[in-house]
Amino acid sequence: MADHTIKNIRNIALISHAGSGKTTLAEAILHNAGVTSRFGKVEDGTTVSDYSEDEKERKVSINSSVLSFDYKGKHINMIDTPGYADFIGQALGCIPAVDSAIVLVDVVEGVEVGTERVWGMANEHKLSRLIFINKMNKENVDFDKTVENVKERLGKGCVLVTMPVGSGSGFKGIVNLMDKASIDGAGAEKEKAAKLRDAFIEVIAENNDELLEKYLDGKELTPEEIASGFKKGVLSGEIFPVFCGASVLDIGVKEILSAIIDILPSPDERPVKVVRDAKTNEDKELKPDPSAPFAAHVFKSISDPYVGQLTIFRIFSGTLKSDTNFYNATKQARERIGSLLNLFGKDQKSVTEGIAGDIMAVAKLRNTSTGDSLCTDKELVLFPKAIFPEPAISFSVKPKTRSDEDKISTALQKLVAEDNTFMSQRDEQTKELIVSGMGDLHLDIMINRLKKRFNVEVDIGTPKVAYKETIKKSVKVQNKYKRQTGGHGQYGDVWIEIEPLERGKGFEFVDKIVGGAIPRNYIPAVEKGVVEAMSRGVVAGYPMVDMRVTLYDGSYHDVDSSDMAFKIAGSGALKKATEQASVCLLEPIMDVDVIVPDEFMGDITGNLSSRRGKIAGMDVQGKSQVVKAKAPLAEMFKYASELKSMTGGRSSYTMRFSHYEEVPHKIAQGIIAKYQEQKQAEQEK
Repeated sequence: MADHTIKNIRNIALISHAGSGKTTLAEAILHNAGVTSRFGKVEDGTTVSDYSEDEKERKVSINSSVLSFDYKGKHINMIDTPGYADFIGQALGCIPAVDSAIVLVDVVEGVEVGTERVWGMANEHKLSRLIFINKMNKENVDFDKTVENVKERLGKGCVLVTMPVGSGSGFKGIVNLMDKASIDGAGAEKEKAAKLRDAFIEVIAENNDELLEKYLDGKELTPEEIASGFKKGVLSGEIFPVFCGASVLDIGVKEILSAIIDILPSPDERPVKVVRDAKTNEDKELKPDPSAPFAAHVFKSISDPYVGQLTIFRIFSGTLKSDTNFYNATKQARERIGSLLNLFGKDQKSVTEGIAGDIMAVAKLRNTSTGDSLCTDKELVLFPKAIFPEPAISFSVKPKTRSDEDKISTALQKLVAEDNTFMSQRDEQTKELIVSGMGDLHLDIMINRLKKRFNVEVDIGTPKVAYKETIKKSVKVQNKYKRQTGGHGQYGDVWIEIEPLERGKGFEFVDKIVGGAIPRNYIPAVEKGVVEAMSRGVVAGYPMVDMRVTLYDGSYHDVDSSDMAFKIAGSGALKKATEQASVCLLEPIMDVDVIVPDEFMGDITGNLSSRRGKIAGMDVQGKSQVVKAKAPLAEMFKYASELKSMTGGRSSYTMRFSHYEEVPHKIAQGIIAKYQEQKQAEQEK
């Protein structure tokens, strides 16, 4: 049992590109720590962290999973995160909650785009990191080349701490460069190991003035000086130790576990957390002190048949006891908690209290969701909001039955609450229910969860594009509506001018009636008729925008005029005017940012151009290029899967609405013709 003090807490995330072995390393660490009696396997669905049915079926990590355990007097909270770009939100959400990260690199694949992405996030949060070059048992391994790749992609501060003995089927073990006895027993590799140890010690000395002076004087550093200088370099972010091994063979894992204990920081060795005082709106530092006022940040929510409704948070200050109250500063609501929980995959263990540095969970909170700030009602603080990428792909969903229709809204709300990169909304124009996520796999998982968790089945499709109509010419028309029947007739006479406006200006209605040509009480009816006609469109059934309608003259009848008559007159005038105003279609144009390795630049730019995209510029992000483009939404619905195919999953992209632009004439003609065919078919029914 760990002595529950802040110095004995370690909070770590396992992060990297997909397929580098994070979940297997987690299993190996747990097994080495004596927490589990068997070594679970991803392919068998027996790992502690991949416990959901989705993960067992697909053999990939989909959710971030908290694994809390004790080892050698330390309390370790290890979070296994997914590596697929589709589930990047799960990894990004955990990074602000931890103090350090273990970054895995497949020895054959090297540093991949997903690893660079999470490394950048770890940089932003100033996390201490160690690197584990994994899968040394693979064939065709060039370890030295991979080490150079790591230094090139992740920085010069990356320094070897262990080196392999053999590779592939001949991989026998590792040499610990911190341990002279290990080097002496390296056999044929002894000379190489000694040189690498010298390089390791030199890096440590370079980051400490006292040690550097001693090193330059030719004096040997003591083991204590090496260990102390090493840890200081890791905590300052000057040194990123590089380990190697094969987690599936349990080689190199003990050294990782020792590094967690001896090298990676406790919460009180980290920079203080800066939050916002909710009362003064000024920045405030949170001390990682159990005796300070309580403050915590929710980084994950779970609604799952295995674990129920759980809220997972990191305590940054103070102490929280079970069966007490706290205040949700984000929602401005009080919450009552029952048991405090430590998580171990799907398993839960009740504890009596959590202190600054702890990662805890509570069940069945009413008002709290991911991203919320928790505190006391006397010391209100707000944590910075995590920034998540915009969804990249959307489907329309339609409930299959009336029963599904009744349940879908609540089900989607719960899924949105636990995943910051999943969105659900009703398109105001097309009336479709749209779900959006990071990729095909992400949305496939969410649709599957609707069915399995909530018993809601849906049909999915490509969303309708929210086209709009507008005019290109100014036109003046008169429209008189006159009908005489028995008793009162109907009379409304309007003169309007329609004019095009700049893109994005919407709609303006201008009243220029003078001298009582139309009584004031009828003018709103004219506007209503115009707006209703615009909402139905005139050439393809899409709403009209970016135009000004000016009512400048007209006439009325003392007896026969009415709101209805002027509404019909206004609607008819709009239709008549648009016949002469060169109506065109507008389509949504998206800002598209594609993060891509250099070797795929030509393919990416060519593909975007084939989608009617316009390249707006280039930028650099780490070792990758960022292609910035503007492209029509209509051409981007299948882009996620095609990009994955083109680059072997090494690229990612974000997409957000930019503006509306005129649809090219030939494409517009096809859209209009299809609408007219559908309209005629409906009339013939």
